[in-house]
Amino acid sequence: MNGIDFVADTNAIIYAMEEHPALRGFISCVPAISVITEVELLGKKGIAQQEAEKIRQLISGFTIFGFSEEIKNKTIALRQQHSIAVPDAIIAATAQHYGLTLITADKGFTKLEHIIDVIILDLQRC
Repeated sequence: MNGIDFVADTNAIIYAMEEHPALRGFISCVPAISVITEVELLGKKGIAQQEAEKIRQLISGFTIFGFSEEIKNKTIALRQQHSIAVPDAIIAATAQHYGLTLITADKGFTKLEHIIDVIILDLQRC
């Protein structure tokens, strides 16, 4: 979709900021994020201005998908069918809606592998 390679979960962005080796293969890719990821990253209580600016700079080149009616309905369906937190359901619904792979370190997303394409980062191997 428009050159976007995947939707990154919030934890994938955090690991990318920490330059975790598990993200090496994704450096040259073009990510997108859900607006909920932006909220999670910047809405952290007590976030320092310097950290917020670093996050804003990193995500400035990303496509940030908003919360549309279609994504809302997919989120509701995911929550009805699976035990999944609201932010995770929104992120998964976003990937599902746009037909993109979800990149995450959260093994909880494995229960959605029959619904969306998910790559679970292996943080232990790095």
